[in-house]
Amino acid sequence: MAIFLTKDSKVLVQGMTGGEGMKHTRRMLAAGTNVVGGVNPRKAGHSVDFDIPQSLNGLGGAPSAVRVFGSVREGMDTTGADVTVVFVPPAFAKAAVLEAADAGIGLAVVITEGIPVHDSVAFTSYAKSRGTRIIGPNCPGLITPGQSNAGIIPADITKPGRIGLVSKSGTLTYQLMYELRDIGFSTCVGIGGDPVVGTSHIDCLAAFEADPDTELIVMIGEIGGDAEERAAAYIHDHVTKPVVGYIAGFSAPEGRTMGHAGAIVSGSSGTARAKQEALEAVGVKVGGTPAETARLALGALADQA
Repeated sequence: MAIFLTKDSKVLVQGMTGGEGMKHTRRMLAAGTNVVGGVNPRKAGHSVDFDIPQSLNGLGGAPSAVRVFGSVREGMDTTGADVTVVFVPPAFAKAAVLEAADAGIGLAVVITEGIPVHDSVAFTSYAKSRGTRIIGPNCPGLITPGQSNAGIIPADITKPGRIGLVSKSGTLTYQLMYELRDIGFSTCVGIGGDPVVGTSHIDCLAAFEADPDTELIVMIGEIGGDAEERAAAYIHDHVTKPVVGYIAGFSAPEGRTMGHAGAIVSGSSGTARAKQEALEAVGVKVGGTPAETARLALGALADQA
């Protein structure tokens, strides 16, 4: 089982013919993702050949020819696509997401960073009204190991397994995936660290709670905002599975943005300590480092056995 993304997902890539789009489409194909098309109105009707080097998946593979469509709707009508991954530049990201939502796509994974907050507010609200789930923006995407990979998460650092992971931080997503690679993951979701994101910790907690093959949830947060405190309240009321957490930013200076646009502490609001205390108050074990968090997760799984 998995959440949001499975082996049956059919993926379009908006911005596939750009540098980042080309690089990561190749990696998605190497991971077994069913990439059914790209979107670029200026190159509609062409196909792009992707060689899959052995170094990407350990096996190599025959070249994949991926067709380029003029619009998301054309791609969906032709291929049955239900996921889009957005690699377009910040100035055009809002239009790309609105186009995908108007076409009725079920899931839009917005990798682009540097999108103005007012644009993110507009397209996340509009997409929700159209029934489109947004992952991101400014995120690494999501992966269901062994099934599908939508975004930029390395596919070779873990395997399918029993842990569900939701994280604000791309780097910490990769580290926890590697630390817990011997157990493996149902799905790993990088929700992004901007002030406004389309899918929250709570959305992922609810999905993992409903997934019969997810036995434990790892939740990575960071300073800024109150998403983790709200997640703690949700865990108390709705989550029966064990949750292990990690909060990045204990040493961050007050008033300074740290990496992500949403990672800023104002006064006593949004501190790592406050988030840790809120999670621990509802029974979540919170690690002091990523390595300690992994050990806590292993211990929680052992307790269930």
